[in-house]
Amino acid sequence: MIRAYILIEASVGKGNLILQALRKIPEIKRADRVTGPYDVVCVMEVDDLDKLGNLVRDRIHTVDGIIRTMSCVSFSP
Repeated sequence: MIRAYILIEASVGKGNLILQALRKIPEIKRADRVTGPYDVVCVMEVDDLDKLGNLVRDRIHTVDGIIRTMSCVSFSP
């Protein structure tokens, strides 16, 4: 199992709508609004890196209000 942290920059006023959309994706285990350069952080668990890339491209980037993302893959045992 691969765990990744997805950092999301959102359009102004879209944070709550983005959270609602992300929380419907089964692979996303947690999604929170945060302060700092990113607006939302979510934790995703997938079977392999290909699935991670596909989910970010097909399910996250298509959410209205998301400007850009950064994926950070965890290497913790």
